[in-house]
Amino acid sequence: DLGAETAGGLGLAPSGNFGDGGWAYFESVHGSAPDIAGQGIANPTATILSAALMLEHMGMSAEAQRLESAVGRVYRDGKTLTPDQGGTAKTRDMAQAVLAAYRNA
Repeated sequence: DLGAETAGGLGLAPSGNFGDGGWAYFESVHGSAPDIAGQGIANPTATILSAALMLEHMGMSAEAQRLESAVGRVYRDGKTLTPDQGGTAKTRDMAQAVLAAYRNA
């Protein structure tokens, strides 16, 4: 938890769980957020960064780095951040901004 807080909170922390034989699954560290349920404002960062961990695990390092960089560009731009990060964007808007940054890398 302390490491996640240092990086901006549990809502931003990706996770990879690795087993024998190369098996792994990837998920966001955060738990449920009943206070924002149905509002479309959940921060997608941890889920997107978990996908980057999965790409890395699959040997797709360039794609993983490109995805991480796209997330960084969206944060630096600051125009499509969810309310927990001081913005007003919806989950979909932020995810689409990351996708656009990924495609334009």
